[in-house]
Amino acid sequence: MLSLKIKKTLKAYTLNAVLNVSEEIIVLTGPSGAGKTTTLNCISGLIHPDSGEIVLNDRILFQKKEKPIPVQKRNIGYVFQNYALFPHMTIRGNINYKMKDIKLVNTLVNVVGIEHILESYPAEISGGEKQRAALVRALATKPEALLLDEPFSSLDDETKEECQNELLRLHAMWKIPIIMVTHDLKEAERLGDRILRIEQGKIIDN
Repeated sequence: MLSLKIKKTLKAYTLNAVLNVSEEIIVLTGPSGAGKTTTLNCISGLIHPDSGEIVLNDRILFQKKEKPIPVQKRNIGYVFQNYALFPHMTIRGNINYKMKDIKLVNTLVNVVGIEHILESYPAEISGGEKQRAALVRALATKPEALLLDEPFSSLDDETKEECQNELLRLHAMWKIPIIMVTHDLKEAERLGDRILRIEQGKIIDN
């Protein structure tokens, strides 16, 4: 279970996010700049709310006036819009960073079709290949929760469908909270147990 009740003042508005995610896939939609990525960043620990609380499986990740749990100890997988691969590591090195199960990694690598780029560096591969590598890296840690910021947007239709199928398969096995941001309504309807909209920093149940 992942729960958050947070506030953070931004330039255009105040993010006021209240959300409880059980063993389900939540899809966040809404216009650019509405607070979707900021919400994910608060959960991951990359930024901290001004007030409130974030709890994952009875562990308090953030609480006002308490020292927040650092990013690397939250055990949350995160696929960023800009991929955030380590430029000095090969794709194999990126994927194996904090990897917990080599058999799982090999399965994921085969599913997304990146065997041929494992010895390449991020600067040497395409945006779609970076996106696939970032997805594998996030899943390879066997996280307690997974955050996905438009994870399939650069993929061709066939690869996108394969990655979506693998995400659903892993979610059925792991039963962890997943929050995904997407502008693709078809994708949202296929993957989301619930589809929520963010407008001006507030989460609205569709």
